[in-house]
This record gives sequence, structure tokens and C-alpha cells, in this order.
Amino acid sequence: MTARVESDANQTGADRISDAEHAVMEALWAKSPQTAAEVCEEVCGQRGWSMPTVKTLLSRLVQKGALATQPDGRRFLYTPLIARSAYVGTESKRLVERLFGGRAAPLLAHLAENEALTADDIAEIERLLAELKK
Repeated sequence: MTARVESDANQTGADRISDAEHAVMEALWAKSPQTAAEVCEEVCGQRGWSMPTVKTLLSRLVQKGALATQPDGRRFLYTPLIARSAYVGTESKRLVERLFGGRAAPLLAHLAENEALTADDIAEIERLLAELKK
């Protein structure tokens, strides 16, 4: 099911995860399964959300195929069907495609020009590039 969600999101954007849904996914990627109440404990305070908001977001994510539900008495447990690494990969590609014509070099140049890269970031990029050249 994960592959379907990722391929649909890549092709049409119909199953794309919103910023609000992403906050819920982050809570579930950090620890799962969780109930709606447990997810709310993680995100409601920092976002100013209520339990109905979290339940709506969870429902949307289930409909998109991003989460699985499992009955647990009178409540449901939620578990991600999309790995965080797969989501990050899809969103990274989307960003590079949309803003930089599919090329990563202009993205790095933009970050460097705007002083968004620290010395540690540059060292890590150099290490990664050296590994890729091998």
C-alpha cells in the first residue's frame, strides 16, 4: 500500500500530506502505534489544536492510505503505512523539481549564497560528495 500512496502522490498530488497532517505523521513516526488521545498529547498543545482536529487529521490520513487503524477496545490505534524516509525522499524530489528544475546543485548554491549552510553542513556535504565519487 505504501508504494501506491507514494506513486499517486508523485503523479497527481491528490494524496499529498498537508502541513497539519505532517505534524500528526511526525508524532506517529516518533512512536507508534498510538491512539488519537496520545497523538493529541504530542501535538495539540504546541499547535493549539483540540481532539476533534486531531481526529479529523487522522481520518484524512487513513483515507489517503498513509495510516492504518487497528481496533483496541473502544478506541483505535494508528500506525504509519509510509516510512518517514520515503516521505522525505518524495517531498525532497518535489521541492527540487518545482523550484530548481530537477537539479540539486542550484538548491545547494541557493543555500550557500543565503548563508543557510553552517561549516558543519559544508563538511557533511563534502563528505557525502567524496563518498559518491568513489
